[in-house]
Amino acid sequence: MSSPVKFKNHVKVSERHGASEWLSERVLLLALMPLGLWVLSTIHTLAGADYSAVAAWFANTLNAVLAGLTLVVFCGFASLAWKVILEDYVPQAGARRALVLLVNLICLVLAAAGVFFITRMALGSAPLPAGFGA
Repeated sequence: MSSPVKFKNHVKVSERHGASEWLSERVLLLALMPLGLWVLSTIHTLAGADYSAVAAWFANTLNAVLAGLTLVVFCGFASLAWKVILEDYVPQAGARRALVLLVNLICLVLAAAGVFFITRMALGSAPLPAGFGA
């Protein structure tokens, strides 16, 4: 037998679980709007620039912090968005949990790697370990 339906403020408790995710998505999207405009202006500014100009751009603390913040906010938003998509379209609970975990792991790794390399560029270190890239 199932347990009785629980209510809080005349709303079923099961219907309230997505409110914090919805708010998180909106806050992250609101933060992404100005950061996205900043990224577009940066792309326009650095188009055709050589490595030394890009390295000098990343050496500016504000640019490095904004690039890292943009990456972290974007990965957080992407993680929440994919979670909603997977919850809507994957019917099996086990597969859904596994895919949500995989998406979260991928977003975490991408954000961590991106922040690591942005920090390396900002500090003037080589962008990649020896043997990788040009």
